[in-house]
Amino acid sequence: MLCDVTKVHTGYGLMPRVTHTTEDEDWGKPGSCKKVFVAKSLTHQGGFGLVDHVIERIENTYWKIEVNNFQAWMLGFYKFVGEWRTTELEKEKIFIEYTYTLHSKNSWLYPLNWIFANTFWRSYMKHVLENIRHMIATEEPYQYA
Repeated sequence: MLCDVTKVHTGYGLMPRVTHTTEDEDWGKPGSCKKVFVAKSLTHQGGFGLVDHVIERIENTYWKIEVNNFQAWMLGFYKFVGEWRTTELEKEKIFIEYTYTLHSKNSWLYPLNWIFANTFWRSYMKHVLENIRHMIATEEPYQYA
């Protein structure tokens, strides 16, 4: 989670790529947040895109984040909660479990929300994890932008 988010969220289909973040001086500490800016896409005009919050963090074990304040319509979703849990299996071998929950208040959109979460969002998160794998393989430094 403490990495250059522009190398993780590189754009995918309708999802715009992240260009930079601001107000992130305390990022990583529980209660901290940062503003995330994105490139222009079919779903966003570009610029400020959302806010990313750290809800909970246990060093080298667990992160819980919440993303909200979306600046583009997101099929009725108003927040995203992600949890990142790591378990050391052996020296230099770590199991990562990443779960996410998309929250919507509009029951009329639930069927569309379900389809979106189980098709596009699942594919997008696989893309994100592949970007993270690449960063690990190339020994990308753990810092954020």
